[in-house]
Amino acid sequence: MLTIERPASPTSSLPPLARLPTHSLSQISNALNNLRNIYLSPPPPPQSRIGLPKRSLQFRRLVHDDSVPDSGYASAEEDEDEEIKLVEEVISIPNSSSTVDDEDEPFDIDVLRSDTFERNFTVKWLTGFTARADIWLSSSPASEEHERTRIIDVAAALLSSFVTSEPEQALTRTFSFPLYGSNTPVEVELNDAPLLSGDHTSVGLQSWASSVLLAERMCANPDTFGLGPKSSRTSDHMRILELGAGTGLLSISAAKILQRQGSCQDQTITIVATDFHPDVLANLQCNLEINFPSSPRVIDVRRLDWEHPSFVAPLDRHFDLVYAADVVYHPSHATWIKTCVERLLEKPSESDGVKTGMFWLIVALRASGRHEGVADTVKEVFPNARDVGDGGAAGWELAVLAEEMIERQGGIGRADEGGYKLFKIGWVRL
Repeated sequence: MLTIERPASPTSSLPPLARLPTHSLSQISNALNNLRNIYLSPPPPPQSRIGLPKRSLQFRRLVHDDSVPDSGYASAEEDEDEEIKLVEEVISIPNSSSTVDDEDEPFDIDVLRSDTFERNFTVKWLTGFTARADIWLSSSPASEEHERTRIIDVAAALLSSFVTSEPEQALTRTFSFPLYGSNTPVEVELNDAPLLSGDHTSVGLQSWASSVLLAERMCANPDTFGLGPKSSRTSDHMRILELGAGTGLLSISAAKILQRQGSCQDQTITIVATDFHPDVLANLQCNLEINFPSSPRVIDVRRLDWEHPSFVAPLDRHFDLVYAADVVYHPSHATWIKTCVERLLEKPSESDGVKTGMFWLIVALRASGRHEGVADTVKEVFPNARDVGDGGAAGWELAVLAEEMIERQGGIGRADEGGYKLFKIGWVRL
């Protein structure tokens, strides 16, 4: 029998949800770490001491539901009162396995891990916590907001680990977009890798609906998005950048559109796809090799941290076009992205003010959950072009030139995505 240092049982350690706004960051973080130690820890190495677990059977009378737990969100509200009552009742009952006399005695963690009641209690608590996460987040000081958001993602990943019977497998997806002026569609094959458990920065491992919708529009009207033969360019050498590229759908689509026109050749087109997470970048490179087996270097893959950007080659020069899809899912993202685009987007020439770069941004509109209203920060950071200056001052400002509301389409997008908004952002004279 394997032994391990004793974690606390969930029924005796999880803080009551009825007082969720009062719980500190460290309380919730410690509680989740305890759950990870119980349910996600690897098998421990053998130790010399063997101890028999001391269990309290009095907890059994508190079981309210022995059925297989659901995924959480659908039943969270109807179980709310029962769930809070359960947490409050159990917290007040002493657990013989955590008394002072037994504190230093090792025990078999598999007994606790396989306890159906403790497991069901944990799932109910995680379900309630994720459903009320916004309450806990809104009660935090500003300095803790980022860390609390990360902790909420950890809780969601923990909950997912309970309701997923088998490890999620990578999925190959093939997209076919009608191309304007051609009978042959643009086809893109992507590897959607499973998200990394507990790592909210790995969202780029999968393709999101907003990128699909923008790629579809780029193919349907290349000229509008700067990719057609009639598009105005700042020079003979076109430079294209994708921020938060993820699986690379926008970059790959742009490259294939230009290839069809015979303009995607060495020394004439540079396409750079950027992201932050190393696993996302590795998956992105894999997708390039799938779509361009003979010349995967058609697109350059680079790491870019929006908060702390490093503008080294090939990010040391301006770009004619910048694309980004579903990259605003934190209140600070729009601000960070604007800082990057201000540095990277080609500015109008002072002589004619016509040849200029363009930034295309599409965001998902989420009406519920912790990302509710985050898309609104785009308009807070990028003003409307009509509200910028009177044309008499020197200098340029990035502003929204046009925007389009896109309705959610059946079969595309997550349930929490109520629609999408596409922004055309460019330089406006102050």
